[in-house]
Amino acid sequence: MPEISVINAANISLNHYLAVSVILFCIGMLCVLLRKNIIVMLMGIELMLNGVNLTFVAFSQLKHDVTGNILVFFVMTIAAAEAGVGLALAVAIFKKYKNLNIKLFEQLKG
Repeated sequence: MPEISVINAANISLNHYLAVSVILFCIGMLCVLLRKNIIVMLMGIELMLNGVNLTFVAFSQLKHDVTGNILVFFVMTIAAAEAGVGLALAVAIFKKYKNLNIKLFEQLKG
C-alpha cells in the first residue's frame, strides 16, 4: 500500500506563500483590467489586496516581526473603505442607468 504524504507546516516555505500571493494578485489584476462590470472589478481589487496581505504576513513570519501583521490591519481598513465607497457608487450608477458598466462612470462628471 503506498504511503500517504502529509502536508506539514515545516514543508511550506516562503516561496510557496509568495507564489500564492503572486497568483492572487495576478488574478485580481486580470479581473480589473479585463472586466467591465464594477462589482467584478471591486472583487479583483480585493483579491489584489489579499495577495499583498499574504506577502506581508509571510515576511513578518520569516523575520519574526509584527510590523507586517500591523500593516495588514491598515490594508484591511483601506479595503473596507474601498468596498464601501465602491459599492455606494455602484448603487448610484445602477439606480440611474440600470446597468453597471464601467463606461457609465465617465458620465458622472457633469
